[in-house]
Amino acid sequence: MLTSKQRAFLKSEAHSLKPIVQIGKNGLNDQIKTSIRQALDARELIKVTLLQNTDEGIHEVAEILEEEIGCDTVLKIGRILILFKVSAKKENRKLSVRVKAI
Repeated sequence: MLTSKQRAFLKSEAHSLKPIVQIGKNGLNDQIKTSIRQALDARELIKVTLLQNTDEGIHEVAEILEEEIGCDTVLKIGRILILFKVSAKKENRKLSVRVKAI
């Protein structure tokens, strides 16, 4: 779990990010979960957008991803989710090192 200070740091880091994954009319399928998993492994912090044509709710999506991928939801704003997970690859753990230091 993230502390409020860590969450605040991640929010500021995510501010300039563009959403990488979009959830559309096909909902949260395995393909999207795989994309999210790979993006988190590469970057540790990503934004996911729920498009207008999806039936998924942002809270359900966040819960499913937290359970299945083991990521932390940093923030939910409107239709945007900010997710964080420590990378499985050591060379990609730049952000998590800074988060741990907080």
